[in-house]
Amino acid sequence: MSATAVMSKQASLTGPSVEEASSVWSRTPRMAMAIVMVGLLCTAIVASTKGAVQASLDDWQAGLNWLGALGAEPLSGAGHVLWQIRMPRILLAMLIGASLALAGGLAQGLFRNPLADPGLLGVSSGAACATALSLVFFSSMASVPMPVEWRPYLTPLAAFVGALTVCLVLDSLARWLTPGSIAGLLLTGLAINAVAGAVIGLATYMANDEQLRSLSFWTLGSVAGASWTAVGLLAAILLPVIGLARHLARPLNALALGEAAANHVGIDLHALRLKTVVLVALSCGAAVAWCGMIGFIGLLAPHLARTWTGPDHRTMLPLAMGIGAWLLLMADTLARTLAIPAEIPVGIFTALLGGPLLIVMLHSMSKRQGHAV
Repeated sequence: MSATAVMSKQASLTGPSVEEASSVWSRTPRMAMAIVMVGLLCTAIVASTKGAVQASLDDWQAGLNWLGALGAEPLSGAGHVLWQIRMPRILLAMLIGASLALAGGLAQGLFRNPLADPGLLGVSSGAACATALSLVFFSSMASVPMPVEWRPYLTPLAAFVGALTVCLVLDSLARWLTPGSIAGLLLTGLAINAVAGAVIGLATYMANDEQLRSLSFWTLGSVAGASWTAVGLLAAILLPVIGLARHLARPLNALALGEAAANHVGIDLHALRLKTVVLVALSCGAAVAWCGMIGFIGLLAPHLARTWTGPDHRTMLPLAMGIGAWLLLMADTLARTLAIPAEIPVGIFTALLGGPLLIVMLHSMSKRQGHAV
C-alpha cells in the first residue's frame, strides 16, 4: 500500500485534520445537526398533539399558566394529558434515544466495529437481566430494612451494575478467547445475550402475577411509564455522561487506527477502555432501567451519523444522539397512535423497523467491500 493510501485511510478514520478542526462545524456536520434538530422539533410537536386525546391551543395555554403558577392548581382534562402524561413521555423518549445512541457510538468506537451495539453485545440484556432479578427476588424481601425513598432507585442501580458487568465480561472474554477477532467479539456478545436471556426466562418463570407484568414491561420495551421525575433523573445521569464522553472523542479517533498507533501517540488504552465501558454501562443501563429493552437505536443512530458526517467522534457522537432521540420519538409516536386506543410496545416497533434496516446496512457494506476488492 502506498504512502498516499495510508494517509488517506488515516484521514478517513481520524476525521478532519488540525487545520480543518476549527471549521469542522461550518459545513456538513452543522447542517446535519440543524436538519436533525428541526426534524426532532417537528416530530415533538406532532407527538404532543396526536393521540387518543387531542390537544388544542387552549390546553397549551392552560399548561403554561400551570407552570407559571408552579403547579398551584391541578390541571384537568386534555391539559392534564398533555402536560402530565404526553410531554414527559416525549422528553423521556428523546433522552432514552440519545442515551442509547451515545452508548452505541462509544461501543462502536471502543471495539472498532460499526456493528457493535449495546444490544447485540449483550449490554442491554445484562441490564435487563439485573433488573429482572431485582424485580423478582429483591421485591420479595419485605423484611430488608430500607427507606421508602430509596426503593425507586433500586431498578436503575441494578440495571447499571448489570450493564457494567456484561461490558467488563465481554471485553475480557473476547480478548482471552479470540484476541483481535471482530467475529469472535460478536459471537461472545451473542453468547452473553443467550445466558442473560436464560436468566430473564428463569426470573419470568418464578415471578408472580404482579412481577410478571413488570417483567413484560421491561422485556417488550415501553415509554408509557414516563413521569417528570423519570425525566429529571435520566437527564441528571445523561448530562454528566455527555460531558465525559466529549473528552473521549480524540482518544477514540486514535484508537480507530489500531492499538499500536494509539499507544504510539500516548493513549492509555487501559484507562480509555475503563472510562468507555463505564459510560456505556451508565447510559445504556439508565435507559434500560426506565424503558426496558429497546433494540437497534444504539446501532442505527451512530451508523447513520457516521455515514452523514464521517467517523470523527467529535462530530459523530453529538449527531448520533440527535438522530437517536429523533428515531425513538418517531417510533414511540407511531407505536402510540397507529392502533388507538391500543398501544404497540415501542421495543417491538423498533425491532420491526431496525431488522430490515440492518439487512440493508450489511448489504451496502458487502457491496463496498466487493468494489474495494
